Amino acid sequence: MPLFRAVTDSVSIKIPDSSRFTAMTLISGLDEPMGMTILPNYDIVVAERKGAVRYFNNTTKELSTIAQFNVFSGIEDGLLGVATDPDFKNNNWIYFYYGVAGDKNISNLARFELKDHNLIQSSKKVLLEVPTQRKYCCHSAGYITFDPDGLLYLSIGDNTNAEEIEGHNPTDERPGHELADDQGATANSNDFRGKILRIRPLADGTYSIPDGNLFPKDGSLGKPEIYVMGLRNPFRMSVDPKTKYVYWGDVGPDTEIKASEGKLSYDEINQARKPGFFGYPYFLGDNEVFPDYNFETKQEGPGKDPLHPINDSPNNTGLKNLPPAQPAFIWYGKGPSKKWPEVGKGAASAMAGPVYYSDLYRKAPYKLPDYYNGKLFIFEWVRKWIMAVTMDSEGNYVSMEPFMPQLKVVAPMDMQIAPDGAVYLLAYGTNWFARNTDSGIIRIEYSEGNRNPVAALKVGKTMGAAPFTVELSANASKDYDADDRLSYEWKIGDKKAAGQDIRHTFTKPGIYNVVLTVSDQNGGKGTATTQIKVGNTPPDLTIVTKANRSFYWDNSEFDYQIKISDKEDGKIDPQKVNVSFNYLTFGKDLAGALSSGGENDLRFSGTEKLYASLDCKSCHTMETKSVGPALKEIAKKYKDREGSDILLARKIITGGSGNWGTYPMPPHADLPEKDAKEIAGYILSMGQKAGKMPLSSVMKLTEHEGKGNEGAYVLQASYMDKGANGIEPLKASSYVVLRNPLIQLEDYQEGNVGVVIATQNTGFISHIANITDGKYTRFNAIDLNHIKSVRLRIQEQGAGGTVELRNGAKDGPLLGKTEIAAGQTEDPKTGWKEIDLPVSPTTGMHDLYFVFKNPNSKRALFHIDWMYFEK
Repeated sequence: MPLFRAVTDSVSIKIPDSSRFTAMTLISGLDEPMGMTILPNYDIVVAERKGAVRYFNNTTKELSTIAQFNVFSGIEDGLLGVATDPDFKNNNWIYFYYGVAGDKNISNLARFELKDHNLIQSSKKVLLEVPTQRKYCCHSAGYITFDPDGLLYLSIGDNTNAEEIEGHNPTDERPGHELADDQGATANSNDFRGKILRIRPLADGTYSIPDGNLFPKDGSLGKPEIYVMGLRNPFRMSVDPKTKYVYWGDVGPDTEIKASEGKLSYDEINQARKPGFFGYPYFLGDNEVFPDYNFETKQEGPGKDPLHPINDSPNNTGLKNLPPAQPAFIWYGKGPSKKWPEVGKGAASAMAGPVYYSDLYRKAPYKLPDYYNGKLFIFEWVRKWIMAVTMDSEGNYVSMEPFMPQLKVVAPMDMQIAPDGAVYLLAYGTNWFARNTDSGIIRIEYSEGNRNPVAALKVGKTMGAAPFTVELSANASKDYDADDRLSYEWKIGDKKAAGQDIRHTFTKPGIYNVVLTVSDQNGGKGTATTQIKVGNTPPDLTIVTKANRSFYWDNSEFDYQIKISDKEDGKIDPQKVNVSFNYLTFGKDLAGALSSGGENDLRFSGTEKLYASLDCKSCHTMETKSVGPALKEIAKKYKDREGSDILLARKIITGGSGNWGTYPMPPHADLPEKDAKEIAGYILSMGQKAGKMPLSSVMKLTEHEGKGNEGAYVLQASYMDKGANGIEPLKASSYVVLRNPLIQLEDYQEGNVGVVIATQNTGFISHIANITDGKYTRFNAIDLNHIKSVRLRIQEQGAGGTVELRNGAKDGPLLGKTEIAAGQTEDPKTGWKEIDLPVSPTTGMHDLYFVFKNPNSKRALFHIDWMYFEK
């Protein structure tokens, strides 16, 4: 049997020693890297989501920006994909996929020539335009890759509103809800979205349709470019270089539908041996069926038949009778997986990497061991693992195991194997929609003999005024060959130095690349790089307050003082300091709001994105009259009118003409009333004089009253200096976020307790459970200044025990504790009570650990719903 032979061969080869893999960071500090391509000379081109094209010179180890695309970067869109042509050595072609800025809602697959580090703009050829919607988030995908025959594959997300689907799959067929119906996108054979396309690029900048796609070349049954359909967010994919099977990770939905493993919210790794329909939005995982849901009556009915799926949605413009649904290759949910326990649990974003074949790398100096021959690499953006998947000779799943578990790449975004056998990983970094210091490109080399040293470069400040002295250290570098002697060489600009730790003074302003090379006596080398900017010291900005920096309470005040200094600017002009203080009701959008840096009115940061996604801007500009009046003129006209927000909202939805001229304003009948009101408020805010906030003040906190507990007060301050000595202006910013003092226990950052989801059986209360002796939860960065106690809402549902509050670690300093009695509540909806956990006087921000103990019992101890920080 082929399966038996594959398993026997796999176990007969020794598992490689993980210490023989050397990982080195080539690039760090990228701004939302989305894709990379490795050139024949091992230079690297990186696409950043906001439009920058970055170029890493492998010889000089220098990073530069060679282009800036004008992209639409809302709702996860932007510059998403990059790939070089298989014949790049001869034709210099490089491909990009990006959301085109402007009023036309399209994304382009475009080709350019790249010569001598220069992206030639005049060479641009647009191969394909993909119509999209920019009103609702999300799912853009946008990965580009090639197969051995030179065919280009492009993955495209379903671009469908999944935010208002009431715990179900997005199949809302009601008028006005078209954008929440994936039957008009991924299940529509006449739409590019939710698909993987396959085309052959031609020399003149067009393309042809290869044989063997899903639909006929004449377009009679659907878009002939489609290879597979029925996908949600096929974020990363690869093509097997031998079998030409296509693999991709499909990021799953968040539904409340019961399934064989928890809920029908699986992420998937898929394998397409031939063109086909892969089920979404009707099926998930092993073709588990979503029930048919009537969004009007809220009633569920029988779902579709996987063997004969029918798309009868009024929003479908393609085939009604779809091909049979193909099951996923690997699938897993948010909880532990019975079928694939190795994948872990929690949030997920599945990705598919390459399939490795040893014979394709026989002469490659860093080729992977034969142990990985025929294995598929998959990886997880959220869970930070890489797995090697073993398959039999027919491509069926056999097993999986971790690959380099010690690496723990922060949000791996892409994985490729270079011609020399080295593995390249692109890391997105910790924070969403941000430039992250832990983002970058990691190169992994395998060595059977002498192992290369691992170069690690440490530096303090990287910016300052001349003369600027830096302490550079290589003491974290290492070599897994114990007998090796290491030497350290530094290249700082055009100067060289030696030594493990050095001190260097830059006497002249400028931008200096620093390259550390660590060598052993056997010729092994490892490198690390950084960049030093001399001539301008970053501003120093801090927010000082006597109040608590984490929470707000009813009838309380918040005092603040902004302190700023800048070495080059000297005396700071208060008018140049941006200070804002707002109450935001949309807590989930807080991260995006904070990225504005304090220049904008945060109340409308989310609305600005919504407005930008509509067609309004094609007729209205901010300052001057276009087809329609300027937004500021509209705000001025309606400034003092009572009910003007309702009037404008109605106008936005219904359209009309006559108030500002004869040109009619088109209606927006599908725009929800709440969105129209938000846009109206955004426009009217332009007529309100913002007023300059002082650098110090005392604010009364009353705006949250009557608005629930999801909002937050945000104080932001920022200052951009004037720049100096050829170094660009540098910005400093800081913020304080005050949230409601009631925190749900299931919102912990780290822990090992169970979570019970709110259902009718629990009285619609979610809480933490499966709390046994030694388990814990952690909550990050909480200020205990003025906090006297933490009130816990508990249920005596078990053996009882102690709740300890500890600072910084599970065994950190004890800040307080309380006892919970044993008990057994028959009805899980009742029996909740509140108890106090006294807190020792403590100041400053802390990571708090709630540790649960009862060494005398192995049973569950109790349940906890929420906690409230008391002043």
